[in-house]
Formats: sequence, structure tokens, C-alpha cells
Amino acid sequence: MITVYHERLERVETPEIRPSNRTLDYGSGFYTTTSYEQAEAWVKRRMEEHKAIRGYVNEYTLNKDKVKGLNQLSFDEPTEEWLDFVMANRTNKDFVHSYDIVYGPVANDRVYAAFALYEGGVLDKQTLIKELKTYRLVDQYLLHSTAALQALTFIQAKEVNL
Repeated sequence: MITVYHERLERVETPEIRPSNRTLDYGSGFYTTTSYEQAEAWVKRRMEEHKAIRGYVNEYTLNKDKVKGLNQLSFDEPTEEWLDFVMANRTNKDFVHSYDIVYGPVANDRVYAAFALYEGGVLDKQTLIKELKTYRLVDQYLLHSTAALQALTFIQAKEVNL
């Protein structure tokens, strides 16, 4: 069992997979992180965007035994494969994958500045990956199927205020 967090403007006791209206690192699904601080930062950003007075960091346990038979993709650090996967999800709105769970580093704003240099031809793939490995990157789990969601158990929702 590991503890994971999900940011939202509301409590999410029963996670669900919602289609996304934008391209995301690992595709559509239910995103979580093992970093409370990252989830809190994400919810504060969302609160500012939506002019909300409160948001929530929803806490869950992820039962690793319940996901053993599922189709998983895992990246422990930035690699060429990770970069290609994230870029396919971020740049091709029609890209679809069949993984139930994807785990790996978050491609945050700082990472996307480096990605822009790569896309503009300023950095090659190897230089970009070398640079990304110097960043302190937090992780994320994408739960991409209802079977994956069955491994989550809601613990609590902590209210966040600006």
C-alpha cells in the first residue's frame, strides 16, 4: 500500500475517469501523486484559475496487490521512451494507449520550458534527457481504467485555502 494524493476543487470520495479537454502527460484518466506538496500546489493553481475560495487534496491508499495483473507502464526517471510517450500524449490529441496505469515523473512547467527548447531544435533528445535528470521531479500515477481505480481507497480530503 502506498499513499497517493489527488487535487480537485471538491472532495473526491469515488474517483472516476473523465475525458480531458486538454492533452496531458500520460493521457486521460485519474491522476495522483505521492507528493502531498505537489498536490497542494496543483490545487492552489486550480483555485487561482477558477477564483475558488477552497480546494481539496484528496488522500487515498493505492493497493499495489490489486494492480498486479493490470497493464502497466512505469518510468523511474526521464528516458527517451518517457519523453516520446509524454510528447505523443501532449502533442497528438488523438493518441490513445492501452495501459491501465502509467507511473513516472511529472512534466511540470520547468520541464516544459526544456521541452520547448527540444521542440524548437535547440536541444537534442539526449541533451534534454541529461538536463531533466538534474531536476528534482515529483511523480505521478495515471489510473487509466476502471480496473485501476478499484485499487484506490479514499482516506480523507484535506481542505486547502488560498
